[in-house]
Amino acid sequence: MSQNSEVTNAKSPHRSLHGRHRLDRWFVRFCQATAMVSVIMLAIMLTAVFYQGLPGFSWRFVSSAPSATPSEAGIRPALFGSMWVCGVCALFALPIGVSTAIFLEEFKPRRRVMRWFHSFIQLNISNLAGVPSVVYGIIGLTAFAGMFGIMGQTNEAAFEVGATYFDQFVSEGDRILLVPADAAGAPEPILKSGLVALTSSGESVQVNVIGAKSRLPKQADVRAVTLREDAEAGRISKKTWYYFRLPLGRGVLTGGLTLMLVVLPIVIIASQESLRAVPNSLREGSLGMGATQWQTVQNVTLPSAIPGIMTGAILAMSRAIGEAAPVLIICGIVYIGSNPSNLMDDFSVMPLQIFNWAARPQAEFHSVAAQGIIVLLSLLLSFNAVAVLIRNRTQKTLS
Repeated sequence: MSQNSEVTNAKSPHRSLHGRHRLDRWFVRFCQATAMVSVIMLAIMLTAVFYQGLPGFSWRFVSSAPSATPSEAGIRPALFGSMWVCGVCALFALPIGVSTAIFLEEFKPRRRVMRWFHSFIQLNISNLAGVPSVVYGIIGLTAFAGMFGIMGQTNEAAFEVGATYFDQFVSEGDRILLVPADAAGAPEPILKSGLVALTSSGESVQVNVIGAKSRLPKQADVRAVTLREDAEAGRISKKTWYYFRLPLGRGVLTGGLTLMLVVLPIVIIASQESLRAVPNSLREGSLGMGATQWQTVQNVTLPSAIPGIMTGAILAMSRAIGEAAPVLIICGIVYIGSNPSNLMDDFSVMPLQIFNWAARPQAEFHSVAAQGIIVLLSLLLSFNAVAVLIRNRTQKTLS
């Protein structure tokens, strides 16, 4: 018995080492199998998308507006809408996110109260990273689109600049006549002969008003500017590129700011990790040479952390491009036939448009949805390529 126990103890280290090596090999194979399954699933999905979308894919699809006919449907307004919204999102999210990360990592307070406040901000940022995006959509609708009801309603601007309103009539000669209005809520004009109106081409004309049951003029040019006294108009607006209003409404700016809320925690946390990875010896060397805290951040810490910050920005913008739930709450509509022309204009985005096509029962629209996915992937890869190029160039400069 004693001899068997000694033999077992003498062999156990060898078997234990062998078992650990075997376990190590199994774990490596498990990781390889998991990665392989993920790649295969991704390849299958991409193959299915390209198989369904590539046969009908053309430049006409990219440059056309949505249509009820599958063969004429295009993604141009949604493509430009995604570019506008993501541009606004990046414009606000990156400076605010990087600045917040610098404050949290490089300017840690020494006073107890301020340290508590510092920890409170850090805790909230960590929690906000896990909040569902649909919640941000509701916040954006309340805070940006309606501004908590403090400055009027979402659909009625309390203040605006860059908009001109008209009352649109159709004359007895089937000509569009636009009578200028003072404001969006101004009463309709009193129709009388000599009233000045604009045609759809911008020509100024004088309106000829006749009774409700009077005979029409025989001359075609006079009939083209003739309105009956009981004619009804529709209020329309023409907006310039700098059009701005308060509350912000359901436009591009509100969509971009809402997506900023979604990606801001990602940018902050990624930037913090990058700043934390910079060796303290660099900071101590800079401070030891007499540089101030801000000079150390500006010349030493931040340039060293830019590659990591750019990586976080890539991940954040990738998520922003693919988000649909908060945008659906903000814009509230899925059909837009024109590109956004200003920051307050209505918009749609590619994920929303693709969802609309995929949800339709006609099989032809499913192929159109696959074409939309190809455009979305192309735009996403283009954004990522530009960000990676900037990151690599920054790395070379520092080295």
